[in-house]
Amino acid sequence: MKAIAVLVLCATLFCQGYSNSSDSCQGRCGYGTDSNFSCQCNSACERYNDCCSDYIEICKASISCKARCGENYSSQNECHCNSTCSVRTWGCSEHTYVHVFVGAGEAVTDAEIKALSETLYALDSNKASASELIIDIQTLVSNSETSSQIDRSPKLFRYVDENTLFSKPTYAALLSVLDNYNRMTGVAEDFSSQQLAEQEKFVRETMTNTDLGREFFAFLYTKGIYKSEEEFTEDLKMMWFGLYSRNKQLDSSGFEHIFAGEIKGGKVSGFHNWIRFYLIEKSGKLNYYSHSFNGPWTTYPDVLGMQFMWDGYYKQVGSSVIGSSPEFDFAIYSLCYITRPGKQCHLSVGGKALIIQTYTWDNSFYGDGKKFIGSAFPSTP
Repeated sequence: MKAIAVLVLCATLFCQGYSNSSDSCQGRCGYGTDSNFSCQCNSACERYNDCCSDYIEICKASISCKARCGENYSSQNECHCNSTCSVRTWGCSEHTYVHVFVGAGEAVTDAEIKALSETLYALDSNKASASELIIDIQTLVSNSETSSQIDRSPKLFRYVDENTLFSKPTYAALLSVLDNYNRMTGVAEDFSSQQLAEQEKFVRETMTNTDLGREFFAFLYTKGIYKSEEEFTEDLKMMWFGLYSRNKQLDSSGFEHIFAGEIKGGKVSGFHNWIRFYLIEKSGKLNYYSHSFNGPWTTYPDVLGMQFMWDGYYKQVGSSVIGSSPEFDFAIYSLCYITRPGKQCHLSVGGKALIIQTYTWDNSFYGDGKKFIGSAFPSTP
């Protein structure tokens, strides 16, 4: 049997790597990471060694191997503790239970995607508040009117608290990467060592240094999709920042297309990030015209489908999640691309439905035949 990831779970209540805090897992098993507690009670704590002292006793009691080593197979058991297991195996020793994943990642269900997206939404502590972000969506147009290129509204963004929001590490990391691109397809991108470091820092700040990113990785890890945090972050860097050709040059990437926006064939292509929209509108080079749909949310994040002119180039419908943190956007787009590549991905955010459509880039590959992300953008049912 080949084990590709090992997670040690201790049989004692106060084993090494688990918190000795008085905080308990009573009534908290499976909850998202909660910074109000000094220890946690979810799958992420197993990876980051910050589980509460009674995590094993309370949250893992039903699936431990205690007194079960060498048992016969039973369809009634959630997991097994013998040498014949295929996908999940619980190896046994006198004091330690070892959880190993074998083979490829387990299937991710729609229900799990929705549950995780709700958890990520709850963990988005860096999203904008109503006092930090004020927009005025103004004119609503029908789908048949989106191609008319008529300016029906003044500016979209009325106020953004840059001092508060942009000083946060994930926002600062995003801002440092956004200005590294030439928006014209057909012009090769050539990154300096500093710019490559900025790409790596963005992934680290959003996915490694936030509770939201930790929770996202823990989910993929427990599903067997990634063997380690290093594999996870390296794959994200290639998937998002790896260059491919939209017009005869290594001129594009998933990140440039989705977060920064491009110009192809005389039109705006991609451009699905609210922070980028705000910055260019503030510079006077973007003119907001109207919106063709508005999500049902009354707080941030919300979803908006916008018509606009970017320095002489038109976007018929440029949808974005509004008011979300960079880590939230990066996580939900990555989640949907990893689990539902090239398809509609159905999320739940604050009890309301959100759809992410992803597209794969099929003309070139990275690693062992993996596909770069081509596009991803939000909509509502």
